[in-house]
Amino acid sequence: MSNIRSNRVAEQMKKELGDILSRKIKDPRVGFVTVTDVQVSGDLQQAKVFISIFGDDKQKEDTLVGLAKSKGFIRSEIGNRIRLRKVPELTFEIDEAIEYGNKIERIIQDLNENQ
Repeated sequence: MSNIRSNRVAEQMKKELGDILSRKIKDPRVGFVTVTDVQVSGDLQQAKVFISIFGDDKQKEDTLVGLAKSKGFIRSEIGNRIRLRKVPELTFEIDEAIEYGNKIERIIQDLNENQ
């Protein structure tokens, strides 16, 4: 039962985080960010937010620093939008899956061109 609830909370948080990051965060360090996934623990105390950041390594690092500094504001915004007794503690991680997929696609294209 709690797994269903944590999945529902994760999906709602993903939607709200996308809106908050695109419209509410004014930190110049936070660049073009897309929320790719949110994983919420079964007790709804921790939320791992996977993000994709457009830019080079320096921009990615700056964005993570900006998000870390904005964590309190983001949690309060989520608390205003989603009715939860306690808003989960957020941790932001870069989702490497998209870059990994692009790398594999380039390798396959190179193999096809060399044949």
